[in-house]
Amino acid sequence: MIRKISRVGTKDCRRLLFRQNARLARRSWEVSASQIANLKTITSEIGLSVVSGDLILLDGKWYVTHVGLIRLAYRQHCVGIRIRPVREFCDATAHHWVFEATVYKHRCSKGFVGHGDADPSNVSPLVRGAEMRVAETRAVNRALRKAYGIGLCSVEELGSFSAPQKPLAAAPASNGHAGSNGARNGQPRLRDRLCLLIRQHNLDPALVKAYAADFCGTETLKEASRDLVESFVTQLAVSAEKDREALVCKLNSYAQPVEAKP
Repeated sequence: MIRKISRVGTKDCRRLLFRQNARLARRSWEVSASQIANLKTITSEIGLSVVSGDLILLDGKWYVTHVGLIRLAYRQHCVGIRIRPVREFCDATAHHWVFEATVYKHRCSKGFVGHGDADPSNVSPLVRGAEMRVAETRAVNRALRKAYGIGLCSVEELGSFSAPQKPLAAAPASNGHAGSNGARNGQPRLRDRLCLLIRQHNLDPALVKAYAADFCGTETLKEASRDLVESFVTQLAVSAEKDREALVCKLNSYAQPVEAKP
């Protein structure tokens, strides 16, 4: 009886999660019926959340994020991940790195192995100089996808459209809180990464903030969690590189209409 109740509870949670996912997906992207159907399958089978930044829609396809894979491993009580550089394929001078990651689902697990590579030819200009970390992330993502049977590709594996993980310059210390915009564990502030994207692609800051709040499902960007803001920054970077004109059209939809003077 306890097992049956547990399963029913899980199904109810997944149904609620799907409704939240579908609502935010329709608000954030132009989604078709088939994409919503795919989202329903992903939600029911894996339990990934659009709201938490686990999933992202790109070129009509769903991609899992590094955040989503790490969350899944935590929920499944993953006991550890071992990572090492494959030195015979690494060339620090050419900024070419290859990593091997092994995911251990439980203490008796033999491990699930994944490899990831990165060099200046297959990373975004925003992360040039951080190829080693990109390769490590890709290796971890592939190993986690193998371990937990995730058929979706991760957005970090998409070559030059990889999500930004480090700004071009070190971010100054923040006087604000260390939530969605502050620095955490020595990582650069999301606000600085967002400002860098706005400057680089000449975007309207006010429209970007309005889009961000809508994407995160909050009244203001300050109210959003760090994970949601990080997911938005990822989406913005990919969209700006892939099709800036389409992104500008999307941003213009958030412009306030000008009231006519009497």
